Amino acid sequence: MTDVRIDHAVTSGTFSLDGETFEVDNNIWVVGNDEECLVIDAPHSVAAIRRVVDDRRVLAIVCTHAHDDHVRVAPELARAVDAPVLLHADDAPVWELTHPGMEPDASLEDGQRIVVGDTALTVLHTPGHAPGAVCLYSAELGVVFTGDTLFSGGPGATGRSFSDYGTIMASINDRLFTLPPETVVHTGHGDSTTIAAERRDQ
Repeated sequence: MTDVRIDHAVTSGTFSLDGETFEVDNNIWVVGNDEECLVIDAPHSVAAIRRVVDDRRVLAIVCTHAHDDHVRVAPELARAVDAPVLLHADDAPVWELTHPGMEPDASLEDGQRIVVGDTALTVLHTPGHAPGAVCLYSAELGVVFTGDTLFSGGPGATGRSFSDYGTIMASINDRLFTLPPETVVHTGHGDSTTIAAERRDQ
């Protein structure tokens, strides 16, 4: 039995790209035990994220991709909790749109294992919604955190800069739909789902 749990909150703010801005609600996922945790994405509010973290040590801020509604407060949060920001290198041009002249602290690599407590999250590079988009899979917890790659009801959007529909569908089919069907999918926006449910909808 793992000592790691998943905590969740929702924050509201905006998403801007290609000259347009939209109101959005983002999921905040924090994975850890009573002593330490990982923060997945840093959308709109440092205070909201810190309320979920509480007094635990943050090992890293892991970014599923670099759209502004997922990384806007990442540097500020990193300073507040003294933790590195991790992002796949292929999303550097997207990150630059929000944080020009500033770089994340380290790159995420496909297959990398990020340990927290007595479990680990495995990085799955899943380009399409963004070139450096990643999902984070834990067999021990039976979950995958998909950011904006896969939602309840289908793939993430691909109608804007740096995105491609064929690429995201290949990522979903090759990297996500090969996971155990009972795997719970925790998304960047909206309700959670399962791999089985999304495979049925294809």
